[in-house]
Amino acid sequence: EVSQLVLMGNVYVTTPCLHELMSRDVTVSWHSFGGWFMGHTVSTGHKNVEIRTAQYKASFDPAHCLRIAKSLVIAKIQNSRTLLRMSGKAGEAPEAVVEAVKVDVEQAGRGKSLDELLGFEGNAAARYFGQFQQMIRRNDEGGFDFDFNNRNRRPPTDPGRAGLSFGYSLLTRTWAVPLSGVGFDPYRGFYHQPRYGRPSLALDMMEPFRPLVVDSSVLQVINNGEVKPSDFKSAAGSVALNDDGRKRFIAAFERRLEHEITHPMFGYKLSYRRLLELQARLLARHLLGEIDDFPSFVTR
Repeated sequence: EVSQLVLMGNVYVTTPCLHELMSRDVTVSWHSFGGWFMGHTVSTGHKNVEIRTAQYKASFDPAHCLRIAKSLVIAKIQNSRTLLRMSGKAGEAPEAVVEAVKVDVEQAGRGKSLDELLGFEGNAAARYFGQFQQMIRRNDEGGFDFDFNNRNRRPPTDPGRAGLSFGYSLLTRTWAVPLSGVGFDPYRGFYHQPRYGRPSLALDMMEPFRPLVVDSSVLQVINNGEVKPSDFKSAAGSVALNDDGRKRFIAAFERRLEHEITHPMFGYKLSYRRLLELQARLLARHLLGEIDDFPSFVTR
């Protein structure tokens, strides 16, 4: 019943165990102690070379890259707007902000280049994270402050940023598995440009799911008290979850992946985990010419 094995830190797996896992097509994902995705061990991989050929061909076409990137970014902004509307308390998620994010969606649709699209996405993200703090219930225990203003990338300098960074790392790893399983090369993307060691396609595909899976998980563990300020440790100016906090966050993340939603296109229920594979297969169908446009997922 094991579908994947995720290892955090300096954990050993014996050769016979690895052989058995690979024979059953069970992916082994390797992470640092801080949760940074290092890579994964798989079997011989998918043999559908036509998908990778179509992927590489589209990735060298600027117009095609922009079409796919627009779909992903627009879906991300729309899903961020939905989370703001659903999680904001009365008076703390101003309607003006929600409407401004709607304008960001329209601007992204008019983007004429990847650089321009990146600018529109950045504006929407700044607006979104400017309100993120309002979705967090006040903490009276003292200690760390969950402050999402002026969110930096790496290393995270407060618990809120640390939770997001860790969650995005988990989501990147989660996306790399179905992409490889369907037959894609996770390192050749359309929006995120190729860079040595960067799983660009996984980063592309996770964009619409950042607010739906990771941001919502961060809000849940903080607001429900599953992860507290005492579950974080600070060293050399950076903040990270300790072992206990990491376990509870991973449990919440996995619960979120098993949460069922109704697909707006097909009308049936499926988990987010199954949805990732479905979206990967829809991308394959688009690149192979079976459907005209790639339908990014937007929640209702």
